[in-house]
Amino acid sequence: QVQVVESGGGLVQPGGSLRLSCAASGSGVSLVAMGWYRQAPGKQRELVAAITTGGKTNYADSVKGRFTISGDNAKKTVNLEMNNLKPEDTSVYYCKVWVIIHAPERYEYDYWGQGTQVTVSS
Repeated sequence: QVQVVESGGGLVQPGGSLRLSCAASGSGVSLVAMGWYRQAPGKQRELVAAITTGGKTNYADSVKGRFTISGDNAKKTVNLEMNNLKPEDTSVYYCKVWVIIHAPERYEYDYWGQGTQVTVSS
């Protein structure tokens, strides 16, 4: 019902910036929130940042002050501006979309993108 596509990953030097974008498409659903997670090899997937349709944001402590999440509810898109990137930010970043499914019965669900690689290295 929902497809999630991320873009914007790449290689950047420490201290550099990168912008990730995520777009969700589909029908029969209502958007609740969108967010970004990351998972490095051998590590557990962790929340980076999320934003609700009401504009409420949540950030991991490790990225506060460096990353900014923003969204466009109408377009079902979310961006993650990453500044002052550090080597420890290296990971695969996944876009997560929380939605309400309306049929055949109403329930909340989430969808994931395929992930985009972010590498911070000199």
